[in-house]
Order: sequence, then structure tokens, then C-alpha cells
Amino acid sequence: MSHFMFENKQVYYEETGAGKPLLFLHGNTASSNMFCEIVKMYQSDFKVILIDFLGHGRSERLQEFPADLWFYEAEQVIAFLREKCYTNANIIESSGGALAAINAALEAPHLVNKVIADSFEGEKPLEPFIANIKADRALSKQDENTRMFYLSMHGADWKQVVDNDTNAVFKHSQEIGTFFHKPLQSLKPDILLTGSKKDEFISAESPDFFEEVYGDILKKIGHGEIYLFPEGGHPAMLTNPSDFYQLSMKFLTK
Repeated sequence: MSHFMFENKQVYYEETGAGKPLLFLHGNTASSNMFCEIVKMYQSDFKVILIDFLGHGRSERLQEFPADLWFYEAEQVIAFLREKCYTNANIIESSGGALAAINAALEAPHLVNKVIADSFEGEKPLEPFIANIKADRALSKQDENTRMFYLSMHGADWKQVVDNDTNAVFKHSQEIGTFFHKPLQSLKPDILLTGSKKDEFISAESPDFFEEVYGDILKKIGHGEIYLFPEGGHPAMLTNPSDFYQLSMKFLTK
């Protein structure tokens, strides 16, 4: 098992394949295990890198997560790239991992080449999601399928990981309220925003949510692309794996 140190704590990472670095960043309540199947498709073209953010998966645990969670995770990505002397790395990420990746690209654009940000809510938390998160997470811990997902991501202490995440997400909405420290207008790396029109977490908000939110984001950035899958759920990249792979390879290699 490989680790790098961040703030005197061990962050797990795994590298396979050869070529330009391609990082996969997991979302909230998940770990790099969520990518165990899809990354196999990329290993012949890239050095595929999986990271478990602190407090998740096989990384060292935290007593609590910071409220500015996605910026904290971006700092871990930047620290890893600097330690490995990787520049022009590509990043694929889902949900909360997308927020971390965009933050990393904003803070250290010289280290990041291209970003594919999948299935995330935009620049600010969704109020209905925040209003219900504590109740929804409590229910999720009682659902057998979700419990098995959490267990597969983190192991026996998954409940503490989920509770830490729930508390951080709620605290962020109360104390910070925005995901990015720097204006999107300053983002330099190429970016592709993806999602599913049938995303179960987003469709209840608005049937045109991704079109509107992603459209506003690209207007601010001044460049980039959007692709929305007509089918699949959350996240789009794992519910449309073959189509996502073809789309991502076209974007990453052009």
C-alpha cells in the first residue's frame, strides 16, 4: 500500500498503468473503490491514480471533517501532485470529487491539464439537499444496499465516516456556502462538465438543472464543454461507463 503525508496524516494512493497521470477523485461518503471497474479501461493509455481522501477508504481517519471539505481535499490533490512532481495531470471526478478537482485547478493551474467534472451541483449547495441531509443520511444507514456500499468503501467504521461527512456538509452550508475560493473566471485548464438527465439527486430540483447550472459555470469560465447523457443515474460516469469512456478519451486526447 502506498501513502503520502498531508498534515502529518497518511493519504492512501494507488498507481497503475503508464503514461500521463490521470487522477480519479471520489465523491462524498465514497472512496476510490467506486472506480474499481471503470479505471481498467484507462490503464493502457494513462498512469491511473486513485486517491482516498483523508478520513475515507484506506486513508488515515479524522476525528471530524473540516467544514471547507472540498477545498481541503483539493489541497491533498495539490500536495500529491507536487510530491510526485507531476505536472499537466488530467483529473476525472464525480460529485464531491468534482468540487475538489475544480478547486485544485483554480489553485494550481500549472499542475492540471484537463478536468472532467461529473454530476455535481454547481457553485453552491442545493438548499433542499441540505435541509434533508441529516434525515436522508439516517435513512441511508438503515437501507441494506446503501449499508453495503458504505461498507465496501470504508470498512467496519463506515458509520463514523458517513456521520463526519454529513456534519461537514451541513456545517459548510451554514458557515461558508460556496464551494470555490477563487472566481471561476480564473480557471485555466480545459474542462468538460458531464451529468445524466435522469440523475436521481438532481432531477427533483429541475429537469433542466444541469443545462442551466453548467451553462452558467461555462459562461463564467469562458471556455469548456458540456455533455449530458440521456440515460443513467448518479453519477453519470458509472451509470454510462462505456459511453463515458469514449467521451472522456476523445476529450483527453484531442
